[in-house]
Amino acid sequence: MIRKLKKEDINAVMKIWKDENIRTHNFISKEYWKNNYKYVRGILPNADIYVYILNEHIVGFIGLNNDYIEGIFVDIYNQHNGIGTSLLNRIKEEKENLTLSVYKKNTNAIKFYEKNDFIITSESIDKSTNEIEYTMIWKK
Repeated sequence: MIRKLKKEDINAVMKIWKDENIRTHNFISKEYWKNNYKYVRGILPNADIYVYILNEHIVGFIGLNNDYIEGIFVDIYNQHNGIGTSLLNRIKEEKENLTLSVYKKNTNAIKFYEKNDFIITSESIDKSTNEIEYTMIWKK
């Protein structure tokens, strides 16, 4: 089941955010994610967040600011089961186009987004991590 974020969901969502960023972005220091935890926790409620519930537990979420996807996160135990695609399809229902940024070294995410009809439109350097990231877009 997919639903909007509730106030009481924040701890579960932030655990997935931290754990999956550290695991997936092993080319960035763990300290970077730990140092940004409090900031992200503070701004998270400003985005439109949809959570995926499985057996009464949050196992994934997607964050959206207008037409910009802040991220899709699925816990390690539930990946490759269609949860990320379901979350993405949920917001595609409401939007005409979507944009996101993804690190060039995050090849699994790039493949996922390309499989879901996103295309790379530009490349830049993320000033906070000094890593190359792609901008990807999807149009209905």
